[in-house]
Amino acid sequence: MPAGSASSSASTRGRLVGLDVARCLALLGMMATHVLDTRTPDGDLTTLHALAGGRASALFAVLAGVAMALVSGRRTPVRGGERLRTTLALLARALAVGVLGLLLGGLGTGIAVILTYYAVLFVLGLPFLGLTWRPLLALAVGWAVVVPVVSRLLVPRLPERQFESPQPDQLEHPGRLLSELLLTGYYPALPWLTYLLLGLAIGRLDLGSRRVAARLAVGGLAVAVGATVGSRALTRTRFTPAELDDIAGGLYGQTPVEGPGAGWRWLTVVAPHSTTPFDLLQTAGSAALVIGLCLLLVGWAGDLSALGERSVQVAFGAGAMTLTLYTLHLVMRTDLVWPDEVASSYVWHVVVVLWVGSVYAALRRRGPLEQVVGCLPDRIRGRAG
Repeated sequence: MPAGSASSSASTRGRLVGLDVARCLALLGMMATHVLDTRTPDGDLTTLHALAGGRASALFAVLAGVAMALVSGRRTPVRGGERLRTTLALLARALAVGVLGLLLGGLGTGIAVILTYYAVLFVLGLPFLGLTWRPLLALAVGWAVVVPVVSRLLVPRLPERQFESPQPDQLEHPGRLLSELLLTGYYPALPWLTYLLLGLAIGRLDLGSRRVAARLAVGGLAVAVGATVGSRALTRTRFTPAELDDIAGGLYGQTPVEGPGAGWRWLTVVAPHSTTPFDLLQTAGSAALVIGLCLLLVGWAGDLSALGERSVQVAFGAGAMTLTLYTLHLVMRTDLVWPDEVASSYVWHVVVVLWVGSVYAALRRRGPLEQVVGCLPDRIRGRAG
């Protein structure tokens, strides 16, 4: 089959399976950062944290944007009444995901639960549904550069974050909760809109094209490497090696805003969850690279045989039900289910998640939480026909 060519149905299957593979990798990466130690006994950053730290959650957010693009017209944005129905459906989904995130935040796992931030991202992305890929890509780049500067000016004037995860009792203080969700939390939604805008742009492309997938991979790699090299060139004279090593394991959603040495120099670092321009560009580029590679790999598997593509779909079935399995992972992290001191717990988390995902994929079933959360949005969008 020539590059870039495929039947309509094959392109659709390849696109969806490739994105599911990317979602599965994002889920496994986030689980690794939750369960595994950040450092080795010698004090070095572990390989998995070096690969997944900051990048897995960014990939998760970019894929949220891709999903929004797919339900809002794919390459051609929906208009008129269909646009309104899509907006209402996404609002309903965001509300359900946000409520679930608040409930999971109260489990006491010690994990910064992403789902409530994820819901806010959906809402923030709604005004951009009518745009095509070029303005969306330009907005994503501009957002990555400008918003961290604005955030740097605003965060010192906002209440300090009090919780690792948004929880139901924070609803008693809506102003503080909103400031955490937008700017001071672990996954601050305003700067993280960079990822959603990039995902929307990617979702507006012809993802069934091998050429597009290859350009995503190459372009993403170039941006990620360029951001890393640029950051290192700037930080070499502004930070000591010990300072850079100290933040290599990640920050907590933003850079320090007070204390000795806290200044604008922090915007030049590329540490995970630092939400600087360099961090946003590097992790966004990494996400585009992973998505492009996943699309290419699934396309090649489909070329070999329909069985090859189906095998990939089943093996990475966890990517089709990440909401259910992310929730299961959090429940497994509670002390009553799986205490922290249990050896090799990450291996078992992976085994359980991949096994459940494979069973559902083999049966062609939707995940339980996907069904619940999607019930109202499906009804809203179903009225279009």
